[in-house]
Amino acid sequence: MEKILREGFEQLGLSVSDSRLELFRGFYTRLDEKNKVMNLTAITGEEETARLHFLDCAAMLSHVDLKGKTVIDVGTGAGFPGMPLVLACPEIEKITLLDSLNKRINFLQECCDELVIKNAFPIHARAEEATEHREQYDVAVSRAVARLSVLCELALPFVKVGGEFVAMKGPKSAEELTEAQKAIEILGGSLEGVIEYSVPGTDLSHSLVVIKKVKPTPKKYPRRFAMIKKAPL
Repeated sequence: MEKILREGFEQLGLSVSDSRLELFRGFYTRLDEKNKVMNLTAITGEEETARLHFLDCAAMLSHVDLKGKTVIDVGTGAGFPGMPLVLACPEIEKITLLDSLNKRINFLQECCDELVIKNAFPIHARAEEATEHREQYDVAVSRAVARLSVLCELALPFVKVGGEFVAMKGPKSAEELTEAQKAIEILGGSLEGVIEYSVPGTDLSHSLVVIKKVKPTPKKYPRRFAMIKKAPL
């Protein structure tokens, strides 16, 4: 795993120390062990996890500067992209790992405690109900599978004016982006760009949709999740 990560980071134009590689190993060990008793990820094994989870997530750091930033990972699941981001970039000021399933948050808290990651904070809450975090972050990130119009309503309210929401998407994000234009505008966002990147060691091409927060999100958003899903903006 360490060799794959070292080579992958080099391809991404990023540097990673041996001590950070040890943390990736520690996180993988705990993820692999917990996955045997709890369904955390369908991606298993050292090589696939290194490439399809760790390097895919860390690729964001080649295009988005998170150093000194406050970050929230909306719908983090088993810790993606948040954990690889903070493991690869310890200069992140603070990253909140937000998820609605307490079992996943307990797992991430154990990982952070055991690996002594002091700038990551797992939080158990539904995104649309975590109002105390509203407009508190420089950057929101998400690797969730929801459509972009839904993701924007969940994530943009967390971002300060002047900050960014970065959504990790597959290679065909154009249709979702067209569908989400109205939501982006209503929620105070403006499309900054779509960045395509390759996952090192694979033939996969993914994209980052970068949305700038240009004005405050109206207070009536986000709505209840059932309404967001039923009638996307």
